Order: sequence, then C-alpha cells, then structure tokens
Amino acid sequence: MNGWNRKDLLGLEDLSREEIELILESATSFKEISTRTVKKVPTLRGKTIVLFFFEPSTRTRSSFELAAKRLSADTLSIATSSSSIVKGETLKDTLKNIEAMQVDIIIIRHSSSGTAKMLSECVAPSVINAGDGCHEHPTQGLLDIFTIKEKKGKVEGLNVSIIGDIAHSRVARSNIWGLKKLGAEVTVCGPRTLIPQDIEKMGVRVTTDLTQALKGADVLNILRIQRERQKAILFPSLREYAICFGVTREKLNRFAKKDILILHPGPMNRGVEITPDVADGEYSVILEQVTNGIAVRMAVLYLVAQAGGVEEQSILEE
Repeated sequence: MNGWNRKDLLGLEDLSREEIELILESATSFKEISTRTVKKVPTLRGKTIVLFFFEPSTRTRSSFELAAKRLSADTLSIATSSSSIVKGETLKDTLKNIEAMQVDIIIIRHSSSGTAKMLSECVAPSVINAGDGCHEHPTQGLLDIFTIKEKKGKVEGLNVSIIGDIAHSRVARSNIWGLKKLGAEVTVCGPRTLIPQDIEKMGVRVTTDLTQALKGADVLNILRIQRERQKAILFPSLREYAICFGVTREKLNRFAKKDILILHPGPMNRGVEITPDVADGEYSVILEQVTNGIAVRMAVLYLVAQAGGVEEQSILEE
C-alpha cells in the first residue's frame, strides 16, 4: 500500500505521478482475475458500495458494478428518479442518510462540477467521482492511460492527440492531467468554439487543424460532441463537423503513423467524429478500453477501501 493514503478519488489533477502509477500497477494484477473461470476474489467481502448516478451511463456504471462484485462487495444502485431528491430532499441530506446505513464507498456521477468533492467533505464513506459536469472523470482517464501503456509499453515521450469537444469534456481534462504527469506530450484539436480559453496553461498544444493533430501522433483519443451540455450552437452542423474533424480511414492513411492507436471513451456517434471502418479497424482499441475499465475500477475500489480501513490482503487471493 506504499504511496496511497487517500480516502477518496476525486480527480487526477491532485494525484502524484507515483499515485497514478500505483493504480495502473494494481490494475495489471486485477486484469488477470477477469480471465479466470471464477471471476471473483474476497478482497472487499462484507463491504457495501453505493452507485448513485444522476446522469445516464452504460459503460461506467456497469463497469463499476462488475468491479465491485468481482471483489465480492455488496452493491446498491440508486436511481435519481426513485430517490427522495424528487420530493425536495437535498443531495447532502440524501447522502447523509445513505451514510447512516453504514456503507463504505459511494460512487457518484453528477452534472455539476465539484459535486463529488463537496460530498466527500461531508460524509465519512469514501467517495469516487464517476464524472462531475465538465470537470473530471478520473477512472476514464486512468483506463485510457492504462490502455495506452499496455499497447505501447510506455506513456512517457508519446504524442497523444485529443480530438473533439474539449470544452465540455471531463474525459479530456482527466486525460490531460494524467498523461502530462506521466511524461506524454498532449495536443488538443477541435473547432475554436469547442476549445476552452487558456487551456494551454495545462501544458498542451492547441490546434484547430486535424491534419496537424494527426501528424506525429502515437495515439488519438477521439471525443464525441456533447450536445447535452452545450447551451448554444457552437458549429454550423454535424455534417460540417464530420468533414473538418471527423477521423476517417482516408485521413489516417494520408497523415497518421502506421502504428497509431485509436481510443474513444464512448458512446460513439459513428459517421460524425469517427467512421465505422476506423472504429472497428485494426488501429482501434475501443473495446479493449471497456475491458480495461473493469480492472482499473477494481484497483481504485481496492485502494480507497484500504485507505478507508479494509484489512489488507493479497489482491489476487481466491
């Protein structure tokens, strides 16, 4: 457990390089569990993990639930529509009532940036941020970095281009924080209206030319247009966006390295930011990201539970 003493995981901005590397190393061990006939270890047996999602989710929610069950934890999934919040109860009061049920970890996704941090300061259970507004999505950033390291053998020195709706993407921010701390060079690319002001202060290169983002890149992380978070029309049409910023086989053949890696956090809008032949092609590791997400989230649950007082044991013990 050397190097990890945090009760919560709220974002990658606050983590050290050593803490990120510890999560990645732990995830490597946990990935082996998912290849067994019996995909379960008793590491968190007797612990209760609550999933509280205020926004739609398929990959993150199911991945966390599988991760918890493979660690033998009990899970409780709460839908916003059936919670007391619809009756006027505050989020804080709802979480305090959940805390009173003696749960151990609360995994929360919310549309407002900073929600996970605020709740972590008022409840005793560990809090894991599963995405807060446009702020961060730390476990997605970690699984993306884990996939890159697994396929490329390293992160340091790689050129990673993140393409798409940077302004509204919590995934982009977590990726940037994590990749930069591990020594990668990061370029962000998209329409000027979808790139935040002063993002250069995060240490990234900015371009509005997809060709420039493709040239020299070892990895492309392609983001969707997050129309549900946009409060204005920020580009003329999806068709025009696809022409200018959509990643196609023809563009890759002309400008990209032959061993480029294609990532996408999902869900994909095929034919907009990525064409089907790229999404399903030989460069793509999109489904491997989903597989790796379980291992990374098992590692995160294990580490925050240890910091929260779970008796340490071998993570691979059957």
